[in-house]
Amino acid sequence: MSDGQSTLFDFTDIDTSRGLEEKNGFVSHPFIEPDTVQYRDFQIELSGIAVETNLLVVIPTGLGKTLIALIAAAEMMRRGGKKVLFLAPTKPLAMQHLDSFNRMFMLKSFALFTGSAKPSDRKELWKMKRVIFATPQVIENDLKAGLYDLGGVALCIFDEAHRAVGNYSYVSVAAQCREAGARILGLTASPGSKKAKIEDILVALNIEKVETRERLDEDVNSYVKDVDEDIERVKLSSEMRRMLKPIDELLHEKIVKLQRMGFLRYKKADMISRKDLLSVRASIMGRKKKGGYLFGAMHNSIVAIHAYHCSELLETQGIEPLRLYLSRMQESSEKSKVEKSFISDERMKKVGEILAGTTGISHPKLAKLTDIIDEQMKLKQDSLVMVFTQYRDTIESIVPELEKRGISFARFIGQADRGEKKGMTQKEQKRTIAEFSSGKYRVLVASSIGEEGIDVPDVDLVVFYEPIPSEIRYIQRKGRTGRSSVGRVVILVAEGTRDEAFLRASASRERRMNRIVRSMKGVNQAAE
Repeated sequence: MSDGQSTLFDFTDIDTSRGLEEKNGFVSHPFIEPDTVQYRDFQIELSGIAVETNLLVVIPTGLGKTLIALIAAAEMMRRGGKKVLFLAPTKPLAMQHLDSFNRMFMLKSFALFTGSAKPSDRKELWKMKRVIFATPQVIENDLKAGLYDLGGVALCIFDEAHRAVGNYSYVSVAAQCREAGARILGLTASPGSKKAKIEDILVALNIEKVETRERLDEDVNSYVKDVDEDIERVKLSSEMRRMLKPIDELLHEKIVKLQRMGFLRYKKADMISRKDLLSVRASIMGRKKKGGYLFGAMHNSIVAIHAYHCSELLETQGIEPLRLYLSRMQESSEKSKVEKSFISDERMKKVGEILAGTTGISHPKLAKLTDIIDEQMKLKQDSLVMVFTQYRDTIESIVPELEKRGISFARFIGQADRGEKKGMTQKEQKRTIAEFSSGKYRVLVASSIGEEGIDVPDVDLVVFYEPIPSEIRYIQRKGRTGRSSVGRVVILVAEGTRDEAFLRASASRERRMNRIVRSMKGVNQAAE
């Protein structure tokens, strides 16, 4: 590779539409393998900005954030940069980026830094390799231990950059990138809906400029397909409503007691959220004073949290997830006094009696879900479908219904064990995604592990078993479809339940996020 090749491009004298050579629709550059990176003007433009200034890129999932990073890394190397550091929140995601670079980056000098590698090995690899893929905690710990420094790093890439807040390792690593003079590129599909949080991200990453693209933008819309979004509503069964009544009575009683003690007075009792209850518990725990008053407040807050969770489980997930939750608490040999009090409350005993006599389907959503999947398969026999749900226990209530319909499926969950139920190893996760991609399974039933970063194929249908109030997770779920073909999203909502509030919250927060990010687009930030 010679620096005199005609295929070189220099972003310092761009007209971006001509500054990078295109050959047969692909990017041509001495550090990029021929015929591997499709030429897309907006990616070229954004990578060009990234080599000149610290940049936060906000674009929808599926529009090639990794390719923007790769093109920027290639140009930094051509300009004489010694090293590129690519950070991702999880080991599978870091490995995914390494695989992408291995296919498309001409310079094969890579290393993966995770906790499974010995510190002494990482120290030596840092000296030898040019592009380092890592989880941020490992880099943070290595820098603290003095194994190496960031001198010579030309570009530091922060994937899922919305995590760069608080004590997360991105923050301290970014500070050292800044000291070392490294260029910083942050990538995310959804930075959040609060201006203060986005500003915190910009400060933490020393961002000087924000660039965003939306699906309807002129330079992007030709690369994405439409996504049809539908809301499917169901009604709770009479059994479910019978169980909800005593749970909600208990919840209301404990909230009123907390209000009489001076907590939660800023809201009506029936408007209190889980976040409010958790905040009260943290406030009580933070007080040094001890005594009967605070003990009573703590007792009421914990019982209220359990009752709230039971009510939410029943409304949004179904009878079986509630049954499993209460069974684990009942069978635990390490129950706290508060948990014993909760289970022995007459209202919860009544719930247990109703649970013991329940028959039939766990939640009306299940019949609707299988109908939707059947309809999709009739429209397109080789469809790929992703079903997202908040809880693993819900996956176990979904599975029998899919089996009854003869639908081929696979579970996709995290690595952590849940009691006797084992999580999936990274090897199992990778194999499951590969088998789903190949069509061995038509439906992937995933917990939140499937939302962020994992390289799943473009699917025809995404089903939310429940709405989620987080606009970040909402966008990540939705982004699994509508990449290469027209996609569809269906959100299941139980009428008159928390589902309705969560649906409104996520839509409102997404609109607010888009407004805030658009207002920052192309504006140089006052990073100090």
